[in-house]
Amino acid sequence: QVQLVESGGGLVQAGGSLRLSCVASGSSFSTYVMGWYRQAPGKQREFVAAIATGGTTNLADSVKGRFTISRDNAKYTVYLQMNSLKSEDTGVYSCNAARFGMSYWGKGTLVTVSS
Repeated sequence: QVQLVESGGGLVQAGGSLRLSCVASGSSFSTYVMGWYRQAPGKQREFVAAIATGGTTNLADSVKGRFTISRDNAKYTVYLQMNSLKSEDTGVYSCNAARFGMSYWGKGTLVTVSS
């Protein structure tokens, strides 16, 4: 089992940047596909970014060119660097770890972008 704890959220002006972190506990972090999802107020949760065990990344079209996902397997941590933030990026950002059909979630961290 994996426990995930996100941090780094907060209030930022449009055009600003934030870096989110997700620290995992448990074992074999490097064998998990790690992802970030977000849920805006009144909307369903949506995919933001993912990074595979080999480092291949996938980003939602809405964040391409602005967000970067990376991982540090030695630190059991996945990051989401968010630049050029927009008001529509506001939401609760949650970390996900997945492998072999199992999926684990953190509680999320709130990102608020003021226009």
